[in-house]
Formats: sequence, structure tokens, C-alpha cells
Amino acid sequence: MNAFDVIVAGAGNAALAAAVAARQAGAGRVVVLEKATPEMRGGNTHWSGALMRFAFSDGDALKQIVPEAEAEFPNFFNDVPVYRPDDFLADLVRSSDGLADDDFARLLVSNSFETLRWMHQDCGIVFEPAAELVGVRTNEQVNWPKGAIIRVRHEGPGLSGGWFDCAERHGVEIRYGAALADIAWEGGRVAGAVVRTGDGIETLHAPAVILACGGFEANAQWRAQYLGGPWDQARVRGTPHNQGDGLRIALAAGALPWGNWTGCHATPISADWGRFAPRQMTDKSNRLSYTLGVMLNRHGHRFVDEGENFKFHTYAKFGREILAQPGALAYQIFDQRAVPHLEGRYSTSTPITGDTLEGLIAQLDIDDKPQALRTLEAYNAAAGDPSAFDPTRLDGLATQGLPVDKSNWAFRLEQGPFLAYTATAGITFSFGGIKADDLGRVIGTDWRPMPGLYACGEMVGGLFHGNYVGGSGLTAGAMLGRIAGSHAAGHPLAVTMETFGDVSAGGPALQWVP
Repeated sequence: MNAFDVIVAGAGNAALAAAVAARQAGAGRVVVLEKATPEMRGGNTHWSGALMRFAFSDGDALKQIVPEAEAEFPNFFNDVPVYRPDDFLADLVRSSDGLADDDFARLLVSNSFETLRWMHQDCGIVFEPAAELVGVRTNEQVNWPKGAIIRVRHEGPGLSGGWFDCAERHGVEIRYGAALADIAWEGGRVAGAVVRTGDGIETLHAPAVILACGGFEANAQWRAQYLGGPWDQARVRGTPHNQGDGLRIALAAGALPWGNWTGCHATPISADWGRFAPRQMTDKSNRLSYTLGVMLNRHGHRFVDEGENFKFHTYAKFGREILAQPGALAYQIFDQRAVPHLEGRYSTSTPITGDTLEGLIAQLDIDDKPQALRTLEAYNAAAGDPSAFDPTRLDGLATQGLPVDKSNWAFRLEQGPFLAYTATAGITFSFGGIKADDLGRVIGTDWRPMPGLYACGEMVGGLFHGNYVGGSGLTAGAMLGRIAGSHAAGHPLAVTMETFGDVSAGGPALQWVP
């Protein structure tokens, strides 16, 4: 009863993609080890907005992923801007300051579209245009950004539930309350997994184990050790079960540490929640409309260029900046001109309001209220003509001469009543991990694959450094999960590797050779 063909540790997006792919590739018995209870299952996937970033060179190709999109958004397939492989790779390189693992980045970009096609057509995951999340409406027209324009219907719960349904259809066994305690080895290769349950310790036998049990973001001690203070005090946006178990086990077995161990995905979230964002709120605690206003710390100062780029290119690093502020607290200030463009997720909090900026500041937990008012007055004096505001593009409406200038969308805050929302940092996943190759095999410190051991999802390091491009993590997890599952089953998936030109951070666009 305890003999399997493939064991998967974890039950999030990457893990279930791996388990389903293993079954599709011919594995007879596949078991998923889910440390959580059924009520808390699914890892970080449940908390995600389920936004997926992928490359495509023709809008008509999207009919393979969202065939019914034009029923709600007429002319959708012609309106969306194409996002070619060179665009995607350039975004990954720029966001990581050129430090992204080159092989991993190219593997992701080259196979991103096929991953979503497989998820939809072969696995039954239902996608939809992410209009509420990324679209900007002007004159009843939805303006779509480049890149991340598709999400899973019903967001994180839809993605998690869709994968569990797919796994059940494919005969994957799910064991709840089953925590990975160790890898079993025999003759230098994987022989199974040691599992801790409520009844004690048992060993499951299999020639392949896929590690997909997330990073260490819920482990306060590891956050302090690798990310430094005050990360041990950060709020956790996702599951409390990601304690770094798989990483600890893999490193002890000789896996090669890889990637940005001092970095993480951290996003501005409401400061109204507790240490862990409520599960029922999923990703609704996010506060990402800061591009339309200004952020003040408790000393009354601005501390980032809120208009540096679109939110999905800056929110990860801005979460980290908020954590560094006094009390790990910031206030996002908006006027009525911004209100129609605020993300729907802001409706989960009640803002502090004031008819004047002075009246608003008086209500905030700011130590130096006169300084806060001076900061807003100086911002308004340096801001541009609101008539030039264009939320659909980097509009160049900038301030000049401030200690921290705002590069885009810097219109004056002058239409009351004014609103303030609290924000703090919510850590989603850690960037540091272990190295895996383009077949999902874990690489050891001798730079050779560890026979029978695979990894995918947030456990694999190297792709993200310091910042994050929205929607790329879920795509990367499903992509490498599919590859790892197929190879672990003994039938390697044929993957694509496009030929790109050279690229450097901030350099020219890549040239894609089809």
C-alpha cells in the first residue's frame, strides 16, 4: 500500500501540476503529501490573484486559452497588445537587475504559452481576462497592459480547486496531515519519503520524489536569519505551513543552494489584518493602487517613487520598502480623481477620510503631522497639470525638485474628500531556494543531478532577485511542475527553448528568432 511511482511533497499550483503531469505521462500510483488539513489545503495558491504571465505573438492564439473572452470584451483578441518572448525575458532581466538565472528564465519564457494551453485544454483550468485586476477603463474601453492579462476564474480558490479537481480525475491520491520529514535513499538514489502524520512516522516507497512544498516565508526564525531584521515581524500573506521543510531536507541531503536568499516577494497589504492574512480574504488584502497617490511613513515623509512603473513591476520591492519604515506602516493617500481607478480590493477596508488634507492628516497615526502636511503641500506644488494624467500608460506626468520625485501619474491631490488607507508589508514567498535543471532535477553541490529528486515552484531559486514581475511565479511553477512530473514518470516532456539575442538589464529589447 505504501509503494508509489511518484511522490509529490506539497499541494499548491506547482505540486499538483507535477502530480497530474506524472499521471498523464504514465505513472501508475502518484501520491501528494499535503501537510495541512483539507480546510487549509493548497499552499500559497489559495491566496493568489491567479494572474498568469506568458508570452504570445498573436492575439488570436489566446483563443486556445480564453475562447469565450469576446463575449464579455468585444474585439479582445485584437485589442490586447502582444507580449513576445523577448518582451517577457527583458522584463525578467530588468526586474532582477540582470541576476535572473538565464537558463531558467529562457525555459520559462519559451514554454509559458504552452503551459497555459495545457492547463486549460488538458487539465480543465478555466481562465478569463483579468480586467478587474489589470485593466484600466477609460470611456467604457478597457485598456490592457502588456504581459499579464489572464487570470484563473475565481482567482486563487479557483486555481487551487481546479487543480484538486483535475488531480482527482486523474487518480492522484491526496494524503492530508502528511508532512515530509525526510527523503529515503538507497544506493545513492531516492527510494521514497519519510512522512510524519498524526499517527507517527512512516516511509513511503517510490523511485522519484518531487519537492514542491514552498519556501520559508512563514518561518520567523528563517526570515530573521536569511532576510534580516525586521523580517521576523512581517505579516504573512499566504499559508502558515510554508516553514522551509523541503528546503531544509534538500540542503541536508546535499542540494545546491541557489538564488536570492536575502530576497522575497513582499507586497503592500492592509495593516488592518493580523500576523497572517485571513484565508477567507484570499488576495483581497493587497493594496496596489499606490501609483495613483502618494505614500507617507509615520515621520510624515514619502519614501518611494510611487510612479516609477506600473504596479506589477514595483509592488514586490515596495512591500520591502514599507517594512523598512517606522512601525512597518505607511499610509496611501488619494483624492477623488483617483477613486474611480482604485482596485476593487480596496473595498475590503474602510478608509480614513477628510474634507481637507489637514483634516485627513490629523486622524492618522503619524508622529510628525506638521511634516506630513508639508510633504503633501510640497508634492502638490511640484505636481503637474491633472489634465495630462493618463492611467493607461507611463504618462511622464512627474514632479521635479522633491527629495523623492514621482516619475508618472503625479497629479495634484486637490479634489476632496481625501482618503487614506493603511499599508504594511505582506511576505508571500522567499526567493532563495535550491537549483533545479531544465528537467526539474535537483542539482547537488557537486553540480550533478541527485538521482530521483526533483523540485518545482517556490522551492526553486534563481529566477527572482530583489523584485518580481507580477504573474510570473504561478506560470513558472506550473511550467516546471509539468516538466518535473513528466520526467519523474519516465517520459520526459519535449520542451521548447527559443533562441534569443543577448540581453542586459536596462539594455535594448531582445530579438526573438522564431
